[in-house]
Amino acid sequence: MRDIITLTTHQREELVDITPQVEGVVRSSGIQNGLVALYAQGATAAIMIQENWDDSVQRDVVDLLRKLIPKGVWQHDQQDGNGDSHLKSGLVGPSETIPLIDGKLGLSQWQNIFFCEFDGPRRERRVVCTILQSHD
Repeated sequence: MRDIITLTTHQREELVDITPQVEGVVRSSGIQNGLVALYAQGATAAIMIQENWDDSVQRDVVDLLRKLIPKGVWQHDQQDGNGDSHLKSGLVGPSETIPLIDGKLGLSQWQNIFFCEFDGPRRERRVVCTILQSHD
């Protein structure tokens, strides 16, 4: 089963919690056990599983990536000024796979799924959510 999650981003760099949307896709699938594969479409976006206690961790992720990969110093910046965005998305990666256990995402209490925007804001970003059913 496959569905597309669409979202809007509001900052150049931000982590957006998409866990509720993924849970909605899981519920509508009716699948109880298997794998949930998430893929961020776009060369300047990524998917990350991270702590959900408060937004300080998400801010720390963005701050760390800004320090590691600063804006404006890359060869690709000569084309469209977003060389850092491509490098950040490549480092984090476009996908995550989460076990589906008894109809629930196999995340711990402190984990959520985040869409990582590195070249926003964008009116529409897309995440492909594919659910593969296991045959126990």
